[in-house]
Order: sequence, then C-alpha cells, then structure tokens
Amino acid sequence: MGIDSSTAIVINPPQSCILAIGAAEKKLVLDADSDKGFKEVNVMKATLSCDHRVVDGAVGVRRLKAFKSYLESPLSFLL
Repeated sequence: MGIDSSTAIVINPPQSCILAIGAAEKKLVLDADSDKGFKEVNVMKATLSCDHRVVDGAVGVRRLKAFKSYLESPLSFLL
C-alpha cells in the first residue's frame, strides 16, 4: 500500500497486542567497510501496541526485539 509507518490503536479482546508494519524503503547508511563510505539498506518501521492491562510494556519491547532479529536473520525461524 506504500504506507511508511502506521500505529494500531484499537485492541479488541481477546487480543493483547497489535503489530503494525510499514513499507520497506531504501536508505543510505554510513559503512566504514565500504570504499564509498556508505551503503544502501532496506528499512521498515514496525509498531507494537500493547494492552497494558494484559501485557507489560517491557514484555512488548522484548517481543518487538525478537521480531526484529527474526526479520534480520530469517533462517533462525528454522532452528
């Protein structure tokens, strides 16, 4: 859909969290190993909305961190 970021607000029972994902876009980042000094990477924004009556914000952060690690290393799903 071309949406770069989104935030889910309404959490309907029995859900405890909603993950909103934006589109991936190419950006330039600094890279000391490259001869140019930069490289092109794909960047995607993800937002996790949590119902704090059910899920503590710290637990939500750990889930989002795990989601990030799975996206960066998809073969880890198989292990």
